[in-house]
Amino acid sequence: MWPYPRTLAHRGGGTLAPENTLAALRCGLAYGYRAVEFDVMLASDGVPVVVHDPELGRTVAGSGHVSDYTAAQLGAMEAGAWFGPQFAGEGVPTFDAVVAYCKAQRIWMNIEIKPAPGVDVATGAAVARATRDYFAKEIAAGELLPLLSSFSIAALEAACQAAPELARGWLVEAIPADWERTAKELGVVAIHCNHQQLTRALALAVKEAGYGLFCYTVNTPERASELLAWGVDGFCTDRIDIIPSMA
Repeated sequence: MWPYPRTLAHRGGGTLAPENTLAALRCGLAYGYRAVEFDVMLASDGVPVVVHDPELGRTVAGSGHVSDYTAAQLGAMEAGAWFGPQFAGEGVPTFDAVVAYCKAQRIWMNIEIKPAPGVDVATGAAVARATRDYFAKEIAAGELLPLLSSFSIAALEAACQAAPELARGWLVEAIPADWERTAKELGVVAIHCNHQQLTRALALAVKEAGYGLFCYTVNTPERASELLAWGVDGFCTDRIDIIPSMA
């Protein structure tokens, strides 16, 4: 039902490093986290890159949209100095670079498909195809694979068509009333929701229906313990410094 790790470093390093960078992955690993959540969207040349916001300015210095620039141009932009001078020079990494690092360090991945507006299908298909190609040997060997997830139903459907062998999770803010019907139609293995919107009764219902249950973003040990007692299978956290990694 949930063969994956229980605790994931949110966007690589949580509150300790600039999100969705290689520095964040190194930070998470330094705190013992060998499971990570990060976001993937498409650059203007169709290359998947790891970044959360479709607009530049918050974590990546510049103006305009991610989709206005090629992957190489984004890689040359400053994505670390906003967090601290020690991270200056971190660029927007390609999906390829992040997967290569994670595979080399044996870090499991929850890959959130984060399409820019209007390119849900293209992003879902591209990310799924790339993931399938990166993990061809693991697929053939029946090994544990990354989990694709998204808020976008269109992206999840496109990912399923492109690489049906990869498991998918459906991201929601709050679990809707018709969640079970939609989850069945999408063929997902797990529901991912905001922990603040979850109740014990909903957690029980999701588990009784046979789905994995994942929460974001859990930042206190007390809440983490409560959710695990409810039957939640896993969660991501920004506080990798106070919540220990659990396999």
